[in-house]
Amino acid sequence: MTERIRVAPLADLPDGRGVRVEAAGHRIAVFRVGGDVYALDDRCSHAEASLAEGEVFEGSVECPRHGSEFDLTTGEPGSFPATTPVAVYATEVVDGDVYLILERAEVAS
Repeated sequence: MTERIRVAPLADLPDGRGVRVEAAGHRIAVFRVGGDVYALDDRCSHAEASLAEGEVFEGSVECPRHGSEFDLTTGEPGSFPATTPVAVYATEVVDGDVYLILERAEVAS
């Protein structure tokens, strides 16, 4: 089951910086880079620091604690000490509003 959650108007998201949002029990870092929007788990896979507080550089975000970089598109780490990727979430912009597209697990009956 897919859930579509409105985050904010695109114009309200700071360009080149992250914003932390809580959505459907997930802590997610949302980044606007120009007209593109990316969403990743907000916890670094190495030390659980907030990626929303990191600096954005050429398609990646740098963890503010130990400097690991994560690709904004794939969540893959590009530098140590992190070696495990973080989850990425689909986003879309519709009529100027940013939405997260979350896959919800089906509950077995």
